[in-house]
Amino acid sequence: MDQAQALAIVRSLANGVDPESGEVFGTDSAYQRPQVVRALYQAAAALERIERFERRRQQMPQKTGEPWTEEEDRKLLAAFDAGRALQELAAAHERTMGAVRARLLKYGRINA
Repeated sequence: MDQAQALAIVRSLANGVDPESGEVFGTDSAYQRPQVVRALYQAAAALERIERFERRRQQMPQKTGEPWTEEEDRKLLAAFDAGRALQELAAAHERTMGAVRARLLKYGRINA
């Protein structure tokens, strides 16, 4: 089961509807109790946050969040000193512009 399916099921339960049959749960059902409904809405919100995070992460460069190696630092600094633009450096190192800026700041190549 993927997250989209899980989210659809949790939303259905939170709305008091059986996700398989589409029938509304009776008033004596646990899915109609206020605390259960609140918990299900919280679970749905958490799943939505995870889903948004995963979508954003897929759009990030490949090496986002990975540590920089000494070799990568050397290449970055050499390319920067040779006049390459920050955008080029970010693409070449598969990093965000912010990560490249932070690295250049660390090594004193740029000011904050």
